[in-house]
Amino acid sequence: MIGKQNISRDEIAEAMQNDFGFNRKLCLDLVNDIFDVIIEGLKVDQIVKIHNLGTFKLVKKNNRIGRNPKTKEEYNISSRNVVTFKASKVLLRYINDNLND
Repeated sequence: MIGKQNISRDEIAEAMQNDFGFNRKLCLDLVNDIFDVIIEGLKVDQIVKIHNLGTFKLVKKNNRIGRNPKTKEEYNISSRNVVTFKASKVLLRYINDNLND
């Protein structure tokens, strides 16, 4: 998985299976349950904090005017919800200490 930009739920489950020896179905169920808890927390509270990992937050974006950079044509961008993630200090420290070039 080193060097990949994207990772699938199956790949996470496979890594869990390799590390812990659980069967593949159990690992995939665990991964799906984790994502379900995060999604439900965002629906209910609009924020999910995971200790030593970071905070997922649901943010409402308002309507705005966008512009096509090539044609300069303006268009309306509708309001929408977006999910932001802010890494914890522990995660940032780990990244800075262990993943430097």
